[in-house]
Amino acid sequence: MKQVKNKCNQTQKIGLVIIGDELLNGSRKDKHMQRVIDMLRQRGMKLSWMHLLGDDKDELVSLFKATMATNDVVFSCGGIGATPDDLTRECAAIASDQAMIRHPEAQALIEKKYGKRAYPHRILMSDLPEQAQIIPNPINQVPGFSVENHHFVPGFPSMATPMIEWVLDTKYQHLFNSHPDVDVRWDLHEVAETELMPTMANLLDTFPEVALSSLPSGKKHAWLIDFGLKGQRKKVEEAAEWFETQLDSMKVSFDYRGEI
Repeated sequence: MKQVKNKCNQTQKIGLVIIGDELLNGSRKDKHMQRVIDMLRQRGMKLSWMHLLGDDKDELVSLFKATMATNDVVFSCGGIGATPDDLTRECAAIASDQAMIRHPEAQALIEKKYGKRAYPHRILMSDLPEQAQIIPNPINQVPGFSVENHHFVPGFPSMATPMIEWVLDTKYQHLFNSHPDVDVRWDLHEVAETELMPTMANLLDTFPEVALSSLPSGKKHAWLIDFGLKGQRKKVEEAAEWFETQLDSMKVSFDYRGEI
């Protein structure tokens, strides 16, 4: 059996896994990613990656094995119910090399909630990896669970959101950042991206701690570029002043949109 270890440190990335065939076939739209981004932003954190998978056992096991080999904090939404297509509990156990057991705390919560109606089906939601820790569910008391730095919650956003918030505030306050990066943006008018290439290269050379993004869109008889700078506030402010000076010298029209 694999020994669970705490891999927390200040450099951890945050990942999100969203599970469900209904998302891939278009019968439902994802509502998790933006909520997670907003929750993280409120705590000075950011989402580093996201995977959207169907209810496929091999793909889920493969992904969880890969992510459990990293230091990342991972939130997984969906697939922890009691129907045959809910595979996440079993896949988490396989990926972490743990046996599935009827978790006593989860069993007690489900029995308290449903009484005799917990059997024979709802009680299956208490079958978890043997070293799993419970994530409380304030909506219907059927818990999620954690394995290492992976946290598994239901596919219902109304349940997943407060459960993820609980995990963040309980386990990861050491990752909160009171001085997060800022992201400022401009609309640049009547200029092609190729004309700005030397300026962008010069900006990155001059301000190596600042990242940039350039999102062009073609319109009839015009160009529009959604341009952004990201980094620590002081560095971004210095780079922004420099960048606007360059735009003025190039006679490029722009609108500053501020922080996003």
